[in-house]
Amino acid sequence: MDNRFYATGKRKTSVARVWISNGNGNITINKKTLDEYFGGLNRAKLEIQHPISLAGLTGKVDIMATVKGGGIMSQAEALRHGISKALVEYDASLRGTLKPLGLLSRDARVKERKKYGKKKARKSFQWSKR
Repeated sequence: MDNRFYATGKRKTSVARVWISNGNGNITINKKTLDEYFGGLNRAKLEIQHPISLAGLTGKVDIMATVKGGGIMSQAEALRHGISKALVEYDASLRGTLKPLGLLSRDARVKERKKYGKKKARKSFQWSKR
């Protein structure tokens, strides 16, 4: 029986749902391969593969994910977070490897809301003395 392990990763407004199962290293995101989805963005691809390589499971697990919201890098970081959490579900001994590097923590930084009387969150309109 092939077990699947699930986790949710988040970053800014991106949400990634990740399933990990035994396999041969296929990464599928929104029914596309990693290269189709992220194209030439090598930094995004490295972000996603980072927890897998740290765990020493490159080519040993298949990853199926759905991601929505946010921009490309935000989605990549949400995927990294989800993959890291799913790897801990897959093998609890990996927690000691991933946690010190901050891969299991949700990055809580989000865009600050706009305030009334301001142009943006903090930027003011130009001040005129007279």
